[in-house]
Amino acid sequence: MTHEIVISGFGGQGVLSMGKILAYSGIMEGMEVSWFPSYGPEQRGGTANVTVILSDKPISSPIVDKYDIAVVLNQPSLDKFEEKVKPGGIIIYDSYGIHTPPKRKDIDVYKINAMDEAVNMNNDKVFNMIVLGGLLKAVPIVQLENVMEGLKKSLPERYHNLLPMNKEAILRGMEIIQLENKAELNKIMN
Repeated sequence: MTHEIVISGFGGQGVLSMGKILAYSGIMEGMEVSWFPSYGPEQRGGTANVTVILSDKPISSPIVDKYDIAVVLNQPSLDKFEEKVKPGGIIIYDSYGIHTPPKRKDIDVYKINAMDEAVNMNNDKVFNMIVLGGLLKAVPIVQLENVMEGLKKSLPERYHNLLPMNKEAILRGMEIIQLENKAELNKIMN
């Protein structure tokens, strides 16, 4: 099975880190992996996105024009990627950064209140881990223990004391993600 994923938001939201952790996790599970970041010159505050492909078959190209899953963390990202999700695919969005929710009926739409939850946890730095947890609940692509190993590989050793807090954020994201609408395409097929 192949999962073509785009994660997009403002620079500084941990978009590239989420992609890197997913890629490391896939490698640890023996998958073929591609991690392809893209960001503007301003990085923090500008738009950033990363394409991650996880597959049990060789990946022919890291460049994708249609995605199985889009994780969007701001309105410009939703505007750019909503139409690039394949019918039957998934959009996950953070309610804080989106003022006009996804409109498509041929995809599954999940909402996660990750920014609100990060504030409740008194740490806005775990925002991206809450979102990652939501993604892993909606689509269990990789196992949590491999995500934690991927996180450990991505974080400098001096920050390894933050691993338990990040795991807590991932688990919290798994709890709070909400399915807003199921694709009509799936209803017809079942």
